[in-house]
Amino acid sequence: MEIKKILGNVTDFFNEYIAPVHKITSVEESDNNGWKLTVEVIEEKEYMKKYAKDEMLGVYDVYLNEEKEVTSYKRRDIRYRSSLNQDV
Repeated sequence: MEIKKILGNVTDFFNEYIAPVHKITSVEESDNNGWKLTVEVIEEKEYMKKYAKDEMLGVYDVYLNEEKEVTSYKRRDIRYRSSLNQDV
């Protein structure tokens, strides 16, 4: 179960360094024998709750090498959780 290991590694990485994963919306093989994932996380959850605002959803591109280790990530977008996803 290769994808299961990939999902676990990315989830562990985000839980430790960024924020808990809300959803992993795509898993693709990349051109360099690695993997590319799209990950959604809830940003600044406590801050938004304190001020009675809708939660912000960060959308990240994440790259893994052949050993399924995270090598880089970049936040591609941030939006209100209730807004429609324009990237369909």
